[in-house]
Amino acid sequence: MTMTGDNDTIFARASGAGKAGVAVFRLSGPQARNIASQLVGKRNINREARLAALRDPASGALIDRGLAILFQAPASFTGEDVVEFHLHGSRAVEASLYETLSGLGARPAEAGEFTLRALKNGKLDLAQAEALADLIDAETTLQKKQALGQLDGRLSALAEGWRKQILAVMAPLEADIDFPDEGDVPAAVAARSGPAIRGLKESLTAYLKQSGRARMIREGVSIAVVGPPNAGKSSLVNALAGSDVAIVSEIAGTTRDIVETRLDLGGIVATIADTAGIHGATNDKIEAEGMRRARERAGGADLRIGVLDPGEAYVSRETIDLLKTGDFLVWSKADLGAAIPGGAAPDGVSIHALSADTKSGLTDFVAALTKAIAADLDAGAPALTRLRHASAVAASIESLNRAETMIETAPELAAEDARLAARALGTITGAVGVEDVLGEIFSSFCIGK
Repeated sequence: MTMTGDNDTIFARASGAGKAGVAVFRLSGPQARNIASQLVGKRNINREARLAALRDPASGALIDRGLAILFQAPASFTGEDVVEFHLHGSRAVEASLYETLSGLGARPAEAGEFTLRALKNGKLDLAQAEALADLIDAETTLQKKQALGQLDGRLSALAEGWRKQILAVMAPLEADIDFPDEGDVPAAVAARSGPAIRGLKESLTAYLKQSGRARMIREGVSIAVVGPPNAGKSSLVNALAGSDVAIVSEIAGTTRDIVETRLDLGGIVATIADTAGIHGATNDKIEAEGMRRARERAGGADLRIGVLDPGEAYVSRETIDLLKTGDFLVWSKADLGAAIPGGAAPDGVSIHALSADTKSGLTDFVAALTKAIAADLDAGAPALTRLRHASAVAASIESLNRAETMIETAPELAAEDARLAARALGTITGAVGVEDVLGEIFSSFCIGK
């Protein structure tokens, strides 16, 4: 990721946009202290909040009165001199401040530039920078807890621990390269390094297997609600959302396109999709397209909820065939008293009867749904929260597999594969290859962070 210049002094609003009682503006860079002194007419004392009148030094015009706080390098967020101005959050104040700062040689910061400078100055590593973005975007308590743990360096410490274990494995491998004439060295090296490599692979594999669950906290889950027309799908979605997000009508086929709503289920963000009614062949092109999209969404969802009306004369096989182990089948309209057919659901599908109108059975259903999604999740543990992390661990395991097979026959190649394994893990924190992923990571940051 390329910024205009690392030696520039940059500024941006660090608090939310729009009118506010107080807004925080951040200034960072080699000229931050000098520019701040020109604005307030005196030198700031490190880490002391001072009430000051900010004026344009060229015209003497008052910009605003507020607090000015100096965070002297390196003890600041970016590792540079940073000055914060806590001013009134009006557009007029912001415009006057920006015009004055630009006239004094500073420039507006780009998205994520403050955090990028913190990364380059060693205040954060790459995994912590990602965690900061996740914390800003957190919608649930589990997301917040997970992001705070990553920001505290839990994943970084885990990845660095793995990397050090690999470096320890490399020592005897390189010793075999240095002393190739010693006949018993390869066997001794294999006896020493082999178990260490296998143990490390087991640890990496265990974390890789649970990475999908960890990413579920960060990214959320997708749930598709499927069923025949007029089965009660939209009523169920509205009951789960607690509001009328989907149109409910006695007219079959009211839902033609996919309607989404987001819920917090035990700290997991769940995107619930109400889909078009699924049934047999139709000559209505719009209805056919709605059913195609419903089947497609069901196939790509993390979990499916099939909704059937027990009062209907037949069981919708089109719906049943979409369900998989771990999914849910809801018999709707329980308040109408129709008998629930037996043996309709495939094995491994959880069956519930409820009424969206009276809310009977809804609490138990939500509890079961939440348990299925959020059970056994530990948001405080270090985890591979991004696909990038999981890919790095998978690459490391692959290199360790090659190293293990060549310990005795080709120790020099085994040592090289061990180095590749360590390098792959180093990409998690940015110890190596940091420039390759900066654009992807920092493109999601907001201006001022």
